[in-house]
This record gives sequence, structure tokens and C-alpha cells, in this order.
Amino acid sequence: MAFETVLERAPRTHALVRGKPLRVAIFSGNYNYIRDGASLTLNRLVEYLERQGVVVRVFSPTSKTPAFPPTGELISVPSFPFPGRKEYRVAIGYPIFFQRRLEEFAPDIIHLSAPDWLGAGALKYALQKRLRVVASVHTRFDAYWKYYGLRFLESMSTHYLRYFYGSCAQVYVPSESMAQSLRADGVECNMRVWARGVDHTAFNPEKRSMELRANWGVDEHRPAVTYVGRLVTEKGLDTVVDAFARLRKAGMAHRPVIVGDGPERAFLEQRIPDAVFTGFITGESLMRAYASSDVFFFPSATETFGNVTLEAMAAGLPAVCADATGSASLVADGETGFLCPVRDGARFAEAIATLLKDAGLRGRMAMAARAAALKYSWDAQLSGVLAGYYELVPSDAPR
Repeated sequence: MAFETVLERAPRTHALVRGKPLRVAIFSGNYNYIRDGASLTLNRLVEYLERQGVVVRVFSPTSKTPAFPPTGELISVPSFPFPGRKEYRVAIGYPIFFQRRLEEFAPDIIHLSAPDWLGAGALKYALQKRLRVVASVHTRFDAYWKYYGLRFLESMSTHYLRYFYGSCAQVYVPSESMAQSLRADGVECNMRVWARGVDHTAFNPEKRSMELRANWGVDEHRPAVTYVGRLVTEKGLDTVVDAFARLRKAGMAHRPVIVGDGPERAFLEQRIPDAVFTGFITGESLMRAYASSDVFFFPSATETFGNVTLEAMAAGLPAVCADATGSASLVADGETGFLCPVRDGARFAEAIATLLKDAGLRGRMAMAARAAALKYSWDAQLSGVLAGYYELVPSDAPR
């Protein structure tokens, strides 16, 4: 079944709905209390919508120590820490007083970013009130269970996703591979590909720092193989450990660099003793870390897009990633990097070793990766979402 991209129609910016600006209510499981690809993408969306004259309200759990200031007006939803993973918060359903807040706001569009407790409550309310509702897919939550010994919950979760996304007028998926995966699981809905963008100036090979490389202990004879992401089980950290162990056993000169933080850091420090651990970094430090590396290594199979993969490619790195949703739509196997079978440490080690042994191949793939990343612009991607909104509401602007 074919699906269209959100770029196929240009938005009618500043169009009015019943004489007023378009009003959008966004429900998110995490808007700013953790910095990850999903939260940063939603903040970019809100910033773009407000620039186009759209009035936005965001409903999300919050914390006393947010990772970054929220964009736009954020309404805090009561929540509690997720058992065993206290960095995450779970909204306490959809309280009645939030219904009143929503009715006062009178949205034209309700945008759901997660099929969680909050999203389920908002969806039920929207359907009862006959409001226009869309959803965007940022995480394959149903793919997480197997990493925590709860694989038996996968089928139940997938069944729920069929109902959740099937109830929405539009569903924005971040990659063609994600759309294909959902359809293979029996999810039938009006799917559109809403890809992500990257700041080509910020993530740039020119940010390469010889001083940083010296601090890491890398040079042309000992390249840096870098992982960037949260240090959590579902990112495929067992494969990270396995692949680096195989490279060490093979006597392949390299330096593992782990950029990020999370509950599995101590485990990784113990299993990869020769690695450089930068901890959580952002801004210029993150940009320099990408550009100062030689190979990007990301075995996660739970991504819907892979923001870090695109950032690495923009910084001029050949990417060795899992042949799974997200990365499979970004990495051209054999051209901009390599795609390897999920959780196959031997194949990942082989692909990384191929790049470590051939500086010329690394250079050619680096140039190709940078060129591919230049095709992704944030405004171009975000404009398609706004175009989708306007398709669902009667507008005063001429068609």
C-alpha cells in the first residue's frame, strides 16, 4: 500500500480557521524532562508552528529538573516515576480538569505523540467530542519488551497500536522503514512520512578537533569508533559490548568512544575498559565529538528514525547501524556505511573492521554520508506537518 510524504503539499501558512489562527493541542509523554530525539523534535515542531502563527498548547508530564527549557506553553500533567526507570515519568491518565483546560483552549487539531496512558485518554476524549486527531510515531514501545524479559507483552502492545493509530485521521511516521514495519504488524491508517532534519552548519566535518582526538588517545593509526545515545538496554548495548570485544580479540587498533549517559553506564565501563566515556554532552561539545570521530556505531533496533545517525552523517562519519527501522532509511549499505543484522555482534565487528583497515573507504563513505545528510532540512520537514493539519480543518484561505 502506498503512502505519501508530508512534503507533497505546501502549507498555507497563517491561514485562518473560522476567522482565527489554527489551534493545536499536543499531548506528549516527554516534552522536556529528558533530552532525546522525540522531545527535541516536538520542541522544534512547536517553534515552527508558532512562527507560522499557529497557537499551540502542550500537555505533558514534567519534572523539577527538566533537561532543557520548553518551547511554547507547557501544561504540566500529574505523573509518577516509572518503576525501575525513575528518569521516565508516567502520566496519571487524563484527569477531568484537563478536559476543562482543553475545552477552554478549543483546539482545531489534537496531536498525540505517544500511545501511552495520557495519549489514550486524549484520544478517547477527542473521539467522543468528534475532534480531529493526528498522531506521530517517535518510539516503538512494543519493541522494548524483549529487552526486559517481557516478550509475551509484544503481541498485546501491537494489537493496541492497531486500535490507537487506526483511530487517527493522520499518522506521521519518521521513515519509510517505520511505515513498512507498522503495516507488517497489521497497523492500517492514513500514514505519512514525516522525516527529521539536521542543522548542517552545526553538525559539520569542520568541527573536527585534533586536541579532542589527542585527549581521547586516537590518531590515524588508532581511529575512534563512536556510539552516541542514551545508555539504556533497549539501544542494543549488548551488541555494543560484543562488537568491541571481538575487535579487541582480533587485535584491531581502535578507541571506543561512548557519548551519552544512563543507567547502563557502569555496566559498559566494566565491559569496555578501554573506552572513553564523555557522559552526557550537548551543543558545541557534541558537535566536536561527532566530527572528531572516524566511525559511527549504532546498533539500536528500536529507533523510528535515528536522529543521532543523521547527525553523525552530517558530521561526515560512515555509519555502521542495525538493519532496522530508522537507520535502514538513512544509511545506504555499502555507500554511506553498513547495515548489519540486529544483535549480530560478529557482523557489526566485521563491518567496523572493514572501515578501520581502509582509510580510503572511510573517506569516501564520509563524503557520501555528508552529501546524503544535506538533503534533510528541518523547515522542509516541519512544513509538511502543518500542511497535513490544514487538510483536516476548514480554512478561510483559498485552496
